[in-house]
Amino acid sequence: MPEFSDEAHDAKREMRIALLAARRSLSAADRAVAAAAVQAELVTLVRRLRPARMSAYVPVASEPGGHDLPDVLRAALPPDAELLLPVLREDLDLDWAPYTGPESLRAAGRGLREPTAPPRGRAAVAGAALVVVPAVAVDRRGIRLGRGGGSYDRALARVPATVPTVALLHDGELVAAVPALPHDRPVHCVITPADGLVAVPGVGPGASAGRTRGS
Repeated sequence: MPEFSDEAHDAKREMRIALLAARRSLSAADRAVAAAAVQAELVTLVRRLRPARMSAYVPVASEPGGHDLPDVLRAALPPDAELLLPVLREDLDLDWAPYTGPESLRAAGRGLREPTAPPRGRAAVAGAALVVVPAVAVDRRGIRLGRGGGSYDRALARVPATVPTVALLHDGELVAAVPALPHDRPVHCVITPADGLVAVPGVGPGASAGRTRGS
């Protein structure tokens, strides 16, 4: 592996450690306020786009969005729409299964909660009209810092470039630059509690997915 890749990996690891520590330092009250703001902005986007299928995830621990995010999204979607949630495979790739309610989730490895419905396959995310992903940070180019397993980079590689992709962040996690590697896949938009929906300039359909607060 080239030396610059090793440096990027090291820089990513250091950034990830610092940002995750900052998340853990947030009080329960601060997390609840942030989750409500992020949910409200995402619900506005979902109601505007009215996707027939979208994908999201179940936030855990200090991740932004709140543990009840799937229920909030399901209520915002059209009645016949489908919400897909990820199922982590042994190879760290993502499969996808429909969410039908809290009783349809089970505890999984790495502290995750996953749907129990039969998975639809790794390519199911390609049929989503809106894709919501977790991130530790995103920069102004749309480059996303994840947990380091590469799961969402592989999933995003299957999503058509015309489909809006949105990462959920805490305040302070939309940063100037994230160290990038060739496999990194950018997102079109981020949502933060303070700034709402922010489109990444020049990355696909982000601006047409919805407004940015303050614009």
